[in-house]
Amino acid sequence: MVLQAAGFALLATISPTALLVMAVWLGSANPRRMAVLYVSGAVIMTVAMAVAVLAVIRATGLNLQRNHDARYELRLALGVLALAGVAFTMLRKRPRPDAGQQRTGFLDRLLAQPSPRAAFVSGVLLFAPGATFIAAVQVVATSNAGVPVTVLALVLVVVITALVVWLPLVGYLSAPEATTRRLAALNGWLRAHGRTVVICALGVAGAVLIVNGALGLADVHLAGTRGDRRADRAIARP
Repeated sequence: MVLQAAGFALLATISPTALLVMAVWLGSANPRRMAVLYVSGAVIMTVAMAVAVLAVIRATGLNLQRNHDARYELRLALGVLALAGVAFTMLRKRPRPDAGQQRTGFLDRLLAQPSPRAAFVSGVLLFAPGATFIAAVQVVATSNAGVPVTVLALVLVVVITALVVWLPLVGYLSAPEATTRRLAALNGWLRAHGRTVVICALGVAGAVLIVNGALGLADVHLAGTRGDRRADRAIARP
């Protein structure tokens, strides 16, 4: 269970935009404060959504044995949602660079006017839950593990999901110049290939979720069919 949840969380952490925004805050006038607030917003959002998704799944009974169908249907739906994200990313037109064009997006406006509030809000916005994150929490929520294991698994999911922001912060606090230089080089590569990275990550997640959900539903229905046949044989016996 833990390994499966960690795998989905690892896919959820792939966010070129989150890394680019971290580079912006580390290049601001007060890099440490801005980066810490950015990471704080990301972690708070991730923790809150992990607890909320876990509570909803447990409240609706998806962790119970009798709800295997609904559990795998949710996983299948998450896979379809991930593939829809792939289609949206592929069809979305790249913005044309225009020095005279004003920024209109909310996140762009936050970055254009650096402030502690902007740093925190950007972390919250960028770490709103996606399909892979929900899938990771769903694995934990439906495992029926004890409280210590559940808490440990959720902490692991949160740590992995926010890896893309807290790891650069730790690197910056220990080696500012080296981290800034490496982050700038990585961001150059991400600006050129970030779209492809996101498409590949969502594609892999979507395929895994759809196959897992479909196979799970098939196993449940096959088990139900076998149970019905055994019941029929028992009734038919003299």
